Amino acid sequence: MSPLTPGRAGDAGAPAGGPVRFDRDGAVGVITLAAPPLNLFDEQVTLALVAAIEHAATTADLRALLVRAEGDAFSGGVDVHNFQGLTARDGAALALIERIVAPLEAMPFPTLASVHALCLTAGFELALGCDMIWAGESVRFGLVEAVVGVTPLMGGTQRVAERAGPARARELVMTGGLYDAATLERWNVVNRVLPDAELAEKSMRFAHRLAAGPTQAHALTKRLVRAATDHGVSAADAATRDVAARIVETEDFKHGVRSFLEQGPGNAEFAGR
Repeated sequence: MSPLTPGRAGDAGAPAGGPVRFDRDGAVGVITLAAPPLNLFDEQVTLALVAAIEHAATTADLRALLVRAEGDAFSGGVDVHNFQGLTARDGAALALIERIVAPLEAMPFPTLASVHALCLTAGFELALGCDMIWAGESVRFGLVEAVVGVTPLMGGTQRVAERAGPARARELVMTGGLYDAATLERWNVVNRVLPDAELAEKSMRFAHRLAAGPTQAHALTKRLVRAATDHGVSAADAATRDVAARIVETEDFKHGVRSFLEQGPGNAEFAGR
């Protein structure tokens, strides 16, 4: 596996340093929270994260995105100092769904959050914006905003409800408690729990597996899942006709069919086109 290459040629403007980095590992983009020890969301971290997500969204040859962190925790959440002296006008600016979570969900390729140690509030909501979450076995998750008298403002409540159901979302948010990775895997919030020592390597390996797949087909899969979760199965069924018309015109589909017939299943090498 190639080493990460921060700001390589062709990635002009990529955030290569500071509290959030954007790097490349082949076709995998990597966003790293790099404000240890706790990667707290203050103004500097938030603006750097927005820039990294914008860069990933506009990098033409990416085929997967891995979101991870350095330090003692994935994220301790929002820096509570930011809450002092806020007015209603300031409060509206805290709802960062449109600048962080929505663009992350709209990526035209698979996204994976690789979470270690502790993952709270805005950090948890960042992970929930990814298509899938992998977690180390010692991770503790929490939407603990209730301890300061607020509710999650970056979409965490509704995204837990989408994955785990409304009753679980109410419990997780209203208790302000910490939940282990195994529990959230059982609730379908986390996709996979791994030994802590294996998380980084296996997450990257899986991101490369996703990147090697039929990228346009993956984008259409995301579209159908979103249609079903937003509007029901019938809406996804209605969208399938258009999806079918688009997918049969892709280079990967044509190559995949030819490879299957000539070499058998599992031998196609997709170009993402």
